[in-house]
Amino acid sequence: MEDVYVVGVGMTRFGRLLDRSVKSLTREAVDLALSDAGLDKSAIQAAFFANAAQGYLEGQHMVRGQVALRSMGIGEIPVINIENACASGSSALALAASHLRAGEGDIALAVGVEKLFSTDRNLMMAAFDSGWDVSDAPAIRDRLMALGAGVEVPEGTTSLKPYSAFMDVYAAFARQHMREFGTVQRQFAAVAAKNHRHSIHNDLAQFRDDYSIDQILAAPPIVYPLTLPMCSPISDGGAAVIVATRSGMTRLGLDPRRAIRLLATVIQTGSDRDPLAADRHLTALAARCAYEKASVGPEDVSVAEVHDATAVGEIIQIENLGFCGFGEGGALTESGATTIGGRLPVNPSGGLESKGHPVAATGLGQVHELVLQLRGEAGPRQVEGARIAVAENGGGLHGVEEAVACVIILGR
Repeated sequence: MEDVYVVGVGMTRFGRLLDRSVKSLTREAVDLALSDAGLDKSAIQAAFFANAAQGYLEGQHMVRGQVALRSMGIGEIPVINIENACASGSSALALAASHLRAGEGDIALAVGVEKLFSTDRNLMMAAFDSGWDVSDAPAIRDRLMALGAGVEVPEGTTSLKPYSAFMDVYAAFARQHMREFGTVQRQFAAVAAKNHRHSIHNDLAQFRDDYSIDQILAAPPIVYPLTLPMCSPISDGGAAVIVATRSGMTRLGLDPRRAIRLLATVIQTGSDRDPLAADRHLTALAARCAYEKASVGPEDVSVAEVHDATAVGEIIQIENLGFCGFGEGGALTESGATTIGGRLPVNPSGGLESKGHPVAATGLGQVHELVLQLRGEAGPRQVEGARIAVAENGGGLHGVEEAVACVIILGR
């Protein structure tokens, strides 16, 4: 098998883009990736198109990638449609890399696009309702909520406005972490404050406002211990990544000095584990497999982008990735180690909380950021000397954790 390299990345601004369509976001993201690589669209031999919600919101349940890509003149190639909830984009990249490693071509495109904003708020919120087993949703919700038992929910800390049921689940994960490890609300707020501060320098981010920890704590509540700035917003956007083998780069005359090697891609689903068996969390399993494939360890990582759909998500995932021990993520964040300039910067893009979370584009947006970091092209948010980068992207819920996780390791 040949090594696979990222040779081009592109990303639209994430945000509330009511005037945009799936087709227009696809075109912009792909054109940016092609321009970054110095390629014409005719060079693409296969495309892996990620989208989670267009079927529900627009009725385009099938052939989404063929429709979106043909509109910009990309056709007559294999196009594979991928839905893996919030991990759709990273799954598309993993499959594009596998396609090349299998010898089916030497260059491929992974693109993720989501158009989630709608003038019909009820429709927009309901788009997330199938992120778990719909055949027994009430019982599943009750079981997940029970994970947070034993930590009192103070009066007045639950929003009176409608919000996603996934926020209830994340809050239960947070309260479980508080009960088991002594994590406190202020440490979750430290995650959010860090990520909002990072996003100031990202002109593609949905939110670019700085908040102190105290301001995060005083913000409108969602559900204890989460406040509004600790939660990712609903977002529109697109991101694209072009990958090639070494022989493909040579054939196309691409500059190898700008290419970033794809050291490992691992997709992992969960199990019926004990909820307290943190070391069996699907992301922890995926991370261990990815490190082995890449021949690196967590101590070698320079920078990471993780799936902070809420602030507690970042704390859980930096533990799963081995950046600290289980139960130590809150203290690590509070110490400043995960900020730009710290020992291991996490979410220099601003993360999902600030950059935004256009579901199927999120994982590729993470890779976009890490490629810029490894090239030294991230500007004011540059992590100095970045050599090894990790992206962690999770999707859906099943059992006591995400339904799927994808861990990607990149290196110069």
